[in-house]
Formats: sequence, C-alpha cells, structure tokens
Amino acid sequence: MTRRQAAYDAVVIGAGHNGLVCAAYLARAGLRVVVLERRDQVGGMAETSEPWPGVRVPTLAHTVGRFRPTVARELRLREHGLRLVQPDVRVFAPQADGRAITLWGDPARTAAELATNDLVGARDAREYEQVDLRTRALARGLAQILARVPPDLAAPSLADAFHGIRTALATRARTRSADAGLLRAMPMAVFDLVGEWFESDALRAVVAARGVLLTGLGPRMPGTAGVLLTDAVGHDGGLAGQTVFARGGPGALSAALASAARAAGAEIRTDAAVARVRREGENVRGVTLAGGEEIAAGVVVSSADPKTTLLDLLEPEVIGPRLSWRASNIRQRGVTAKLNFALRDLPHFPAAVDDPRRLRGRLLLAPSMAALQSAAEPAKYGEIADEPLIEATIPSLADPGLIDSNRAAPIRHVLSAIVQAASRDLRVGSWDERRHELGDIVTRTIEQYAPGFSDLVEAHQVLTPLDIERDYGAQSGHPMHAEVGLDQWFAWRPLHGFGRYRMPLHGMYLCGSGAHPGGGVTGGPGQLAAREILADLKAGHLRVSA
Repeated sequence: MTRRQAAYDAVVIGAGHNGLVCAAYLARAGLRVVVLERRDQVGGMAETSEPWPGVRVPTLAHTVGRFRPTVARELRLREHGLRLVQPDVRVFAPQADGRAITLWGDPARTAAELATNDLVGARDAREYEQVDLRTRALARGLAQILARVPPDLAAPSLADAFHGIRTALATRARTRSADAGLLRAMPMAVFDLVGEWFESDALRAVVAARGVLLTGLGPRMPGTAGVLLTDAVGHDGGLAGQTVFARGGPGALSAALASAARAAGAEIRTDAAVARVRREGENVRGVTLAGGEEIAAGVVVSSADPKTTLLDLLEPEVIGPRLSWRASNIRQRGVTAKLNFALRDLPHFPAAVDDPRRLRGRLLLAPSMAALQSAAEPAKYGEIADEPLIEATIPSLADPGLIDSNRAAPIRHVLSAIVQAASRDLRVGSWDERRHELGDIVTRTIEQYAPGFSDLVEAHQVLTPLDIERDYGAQSGHPMHAEVGLDQWFAWRPLHGFGRYRMPLHGMYLCGSGAHPGGGVTGGPGQLAAREILADLKAGHLRVSA
C-alpha cells in the first residue's frame, strides 16, 4: 500500500553538504524542493556529534578549509550562523625523536624557521617560498578547470572549445617553465614531484601527505601529484595547505547550509530513506521511500555515491548490462578510518611544549616518504597498518566551546584523527571484531610522537571503513565516494559519458562527491550540478512538474 504526497519540482536524495548546497541553489531559483535524508540528522560526513556527555567532536571531516568561498558568499552562510576560525599555523609535523617541522600560513615565516631547522637543508629553506609560489600558480590554473562543468567529449560545443582555449592560455601564462606545467604535473606521482622540489626527506613527506590522504593510493602512484594540486585549489593555503575550522564543528557548516536551503523555501525531511527512483519511460517521475511512500517530482538529484545511485536507486532495465558493468567497476576502495579521542589534557609533543600555538592546525604523523609508502601497503592485502598515516587536529584549541566544562570533566580536549588504516574488506576477521585493535594501533602510534598520550585518553571513538559505509551510505567506505585518480577525474568522473551530472534517466542528476570536481568538503559538485539543472530548465530541455 503506498501513500502519495503533493508533487515537488525537485527531490534531492541525501542531506550531506553537497545535497544541501544543490537544494539551496534550486530553491533560490524558485523550485519547490524537498531533501530526503535517511539518517536522523543532516550533514552526512560533515557533522558534529556528541559521543560523550558535554563533548562534541567532528565525526568524520575535521576541517572546512576547502569549502568554496563563492558558495558561502552566494548562499549567505554567515547570515545563517557560520563562523570560521583560521589559526596562523597550518601543519605541525613531529618526528619520533622530538624534532618537528612547522608550516605556517605565512610562507616567509615558514622559510625563515626552516632555515634554522636541522631536519631541513639550507637549499630547501631558500627554495620554499619559490615552490610555494609555483604551487599557487598551478592551483590557479587548475581552479579554472574545477570551477566549470566538464565538456561533452562526445559532442563538444563552441562554448566548450572557447573555455578550453581560455583555460589553456591562462595556464600557460602562469607557468613559465616546462617543468611547472599542469599537463606534466597532474599525472605525476607525488613522490616524484616533491622529489624535484626538495631534498629533505622530512619536508617532502609533510607536503606529499596531502597527495594521498583520504585516498586508497600510495605516494608512488601516478596521479597523486594531481591530488595534491587539487587540494591547493580555492584557498590561500599554497604549499602548506589550508586549515580552517567551523565554530561548533563541521556540523555548523551543514546547519548553516540547511538553514539557507530552508530560508529559500526548501523542505528537509530526515528518517526518509529513498528505495527507488520512479520513472515513466525514460523520464524521472519522483522517488519511492523505503516505507512505500511515493513522492512525485520532475527532477531527482542524488548526492549518494555513484554506485549506489546507478545500481541501487535505478531499475536494472534503465541502465542495462553494459552500464551496470561499468558502474560496478568504479574504483572506490576505502582505506580511511576516523578516531576521536577525549583527553584529560593537551598531548605533550616535545617540539611544541614552549609554543602550544603550533598544535592549533593540522598535526601530521608522517615522518618520511618511506613511512608514507609503508602506511599504504597493508591496505592492498586487507591488513591493518602497524604505523598508519595520521592527520589529526585538536579542534578544542581553536573552538573551546566544543567542551562543556560543567558536564565533561575531566575531559578538557578532543583530538580528531583521520587514519589511513586498512581496506573496507579485511583479509582476517571483521572490522566489528578488530575495531579495538585499530584503536590500540593509533594510540600507540601517537604515543611515539607525544610521550604519555595513552595516559591522557579518557575515552575514544573508532569509525572504521565499514562504519563509513554503513553509517553514511558510501559504498566500500570511501569518503570521497570514488577514487580520485585521473581516470576518474573531470569529464571521467564518475564515468566517461556521465561527467556532466546527468544520469541515464531524463531529469536525474548526480551532485555528490562522486561527481566533478570531486570529494572533500567543498560544495563544488552541489553548486555545479544545480547550475546544470537550471540551465536545462532555462533551455526548455526539462520540465519540473511530475
């Protein structure tokens, strides 16, 4: 027995940050929009939770530094309560022997400090500012590609050709030497790119880690230089990367987006799992919820991962055997875990004892290029890394309001750690059986750099790749929804022929991290998908009423 509800112009599946961005833009354009979220709250992976009384933690994403300023400005997120905090420090990377490298937001300050650091050679200290300028130039050229909808490679339009020429000229103007060009750098392994930039192994590792974090790739894999450069787009981070916190945790960004969407007229429903996309012939006609309720709409936008969208939400006869086979081969093997620690005091990193400001940014536990490589190897074989790559933050330093001192005693700080641990599918045992083992490994690894860390831990929370799949609906537990190699990038994301957000049914679109320009908390896929939907409506290619 089904129950029908009044029709909408558009249904957005999923209230992650990209779904909310897309919904807000569509509602601002006058469409009747409903967002359907299967969980009991909005935000998806960009949420803030309270695992212990009085202690709020970033559940998965811990910074929002790559969120598009254009989206924040156009949706007036500040008016909806968003407040950002940007520490002066970007990265603090300790060594097990007590030494450390610090990258500040000011490249000149970083270069001056590197000149006195015995982990870094004199040449690298002198070159740092020039490499930073080169990285920013590459990022500006790449930004022009990521800011626009990919061309239709099967039938490129005159506008596609014009934008391609303009991008090529702009990129060439910003890259004065052959070895700095995007065409050369993007396919490179980040191992080779940082090897050309610097001689000091520790500094190479600090920079290269951004080329593999949140991916299933090792530093010697082709295309990881492109991951690094993509991470430098859209902000002033440069070589050090960006570190920005939302006051109240990443969930505050999601709350601001939800508020902006509602203010524009969108409706948001939680505990509303979509089971199937409805159709009439080749046209979308709405969705059916898991409980049987049918919601009519002429446009359906999915912020779920592309495999879920294509293989689970659409009927097999819609996509056919060939597309079904192609979709099943989208690479999205997640190897990322997330641990949150409730601490009785600040961790003791010897190089930051006299200057705790260094702990306000990202803490990177990747002492060498060899360590980066060895951290990536076990996941290939379904094993857990003995010394995983860890990027952590102590968000309670930038935002003390995350801890309610009246309820949380003796907890004074939280440490949020993204961990490159092991694949979604373990060779021996299951994640439900081995999650505590991962907690012990991460605690032991941090202890090597911050002696006494384990004694400070009041409690910890472990989110495995399996949890990311089960709790957030990302198949195989990949936080980016699909691997970010060049074969799944730009017009090939998620698949060749579907890089312009349009899915096989007329009126259905993809707006999640599995769409161009990719994953991370950017809002880019949601923004660009909304532009395409509105362009189709304006051109008369689409009707919104079911």
